[in-house]
This record gives sequence, structure tokens and C-alpha cells, in this order.
Amino acid sequence: MKLDRLIGILTLLLQTEKITAPALAERFGVSRRTILRDVEALCLAGIPVVTTRGGDSGIAIMPGYKIDKAVLTAEELQSLVAGLRGVDSVARASQFEGLMAKLAPANAMVNLTGSVVIDLSSHYRDSLSEKIALLKDAIARRRTVRFTYYYPKGETPRALEPYFVEFRWSAWYVFGWCRLREDFRRFKLNRLWDLELTDESFDPRAVPPEQASAETVFPGPEPGHIEILFDKSMRFRLIESYGLHCYEERPDGLFLPLDYTNREYIFSWILGFGDKAEVLAPEEARAAFAALAKNLFLLYR
Repeated sequence: MKLDRLIGILTLLLQTEKITAPALAERFGVSRRTILRDVEALCLAGIPVVTTRGGDSGIAIMPGYKIDKAVLTAEELQSLVAGLRGVDSVARASQFEGLMAKLAPANAMVNLTGSVVIDLSSHYRDSLSEKIALLKDAIARRRTVRFTYYYPKGETPRALEPYFVEFRWSAWYVFGWCRLREDFRRFKLNRLWDLELTDESFDPRAVPPEQASAETVFPGPEPGHIEILFDKSMRFRLIESYGLHCYEERPDGLFLPLDYTNREYIFSWILGFGDKAEVLAPEEARAAFAALAKNLFLLYR
């Protein structure tokens, strides 16, 4: 079953720094192409997975997003399975419960009636946990919520009939019926504040499939390839991020080719090296970094 395999792959990724596609294919008795499709499914479920090529190639969860690699709580397992279940349409509730029974610690209580979500690494960790808990309560009790929403044009008070919370590409969102816009909307949790549960109940509305599906709102993974030359003083940081032998040592520096599925993340990661990293290819990426460097110069001249 696909869901079993996705859970198995995710468990291995959480417990190891990196693993190759052929090794996963052999372990699960499927083709390498199937494994790559599974990696794509993990990305669609909101789990940031990256692949690298070269001497130390492999598949790994993005640095900064890992929870405790050794221990997963029952609640965390439930949340992960719930997210993966969304990309496996053949998974039935009974199979989901059976998987949870296998994965959860023997002394853990698993509540299968409500969705508990994982709070991944975030500057807003405490506030996110509180928001998610309140929204979970509102969804279960069919109660509206109020909050102030901040967006590029300013801020606005909103009243929402919440339906579900989801994690998509590094951020949490709540989906529901917006009383102000009189339509279904998604709101990013890091942008909403002063969240409160009201005494007003609501009757569930029929949600059009195209609006309930996050794939119509959130773009899928943006696969790409980039080649970077790092200053030799950055050796320890490359090893820390991608392991031994991830780079090719050259007279002028450390050459690292990378395949990625999240352009924004990989660009931010490279920028963190300042003038100790130079993008060599593709030309489009090199031009983007050159434009950024020019803007920074104009800002600080």
C-alpha cells in the first residue's frame, strides 16, 4: 500500500541524515522511479524533502524542519499520517487507524477523532501551537472564530467558519468560510492575531472540491538544479548541511551541485553564505543573484 510506504520513507528520513533512492527502492521492493514519485508525494503533503547529487547524493528532509529524529510522539505520528493520507486517495479510515496502532508507542493514547498538528521549527512556535489548538476546538465544536488579519495592504478584522488546518510549504493555514468576503478562504496563521473563539455556531457548508484542494492554491514542488562554488573556509558548513564528500574540491574552492524542490529555500540558504558562495549555473539563477547583489550595494553604499 502506498501510504505504508510513505510512512516508512518518512520514518527513515526522520531517523537518518540522508538516504539514496536506490537504497529506498531496495528496502521497499519497488523501482527507483516509484521512490521518486513517493518523494514528490511527500512534498505535496507539506514535508520539505530535498535531493542532492554528487559524491554524497541522497534524499533528506530540509535542515531546520526536522523534529526530534529519534522519537515521534503519538500526536506527531497522527499528524504526519493525516498529511500523507491526503496524497493517498486509496487509504481508508480503518487502514489509517491500523497504521497508527502499529506506529504509536504502546503506552500512548491516540485520539483519532480530532486532528493534532505538528509545530515545526518556527519563530512563532508558541503562538502557532495556541492558534492550532484553538482552531482544532472551533472545528470540532463548529464555532466561528474572530481575528485580525495582516496582509500587504494593511490589516482587517475577519470572522471565519473554520473547516480544517493544513501545512503547505513552510507555513500553516486555516481554511473556512469568510463572513466578510462571503466565500471560502485560506488564512496564513502567522498573519492572523488576536484569535478568539466565539459563542456563535455554524452549519457546515458544501465545499466545492476545487476550493478544498490545496493544489489549486499552492504550487507544487519547483524542481531545479543549481551549481555553487564555495570558499574553502565554508567546508564545515557544507559537511554540516549535506555530509562528507558532498562537494568537489577545486583549486578555486568547493564545488557543490544541488537538485532542489523549493527554490525560495535554496536561494535563502545560499545567501546565508554572503560573499563566500558564488552561483555558477544556471545563468538565470546567477543573474538573479547578481541583481540582488547590486540592490544590496545600492542600499548600503
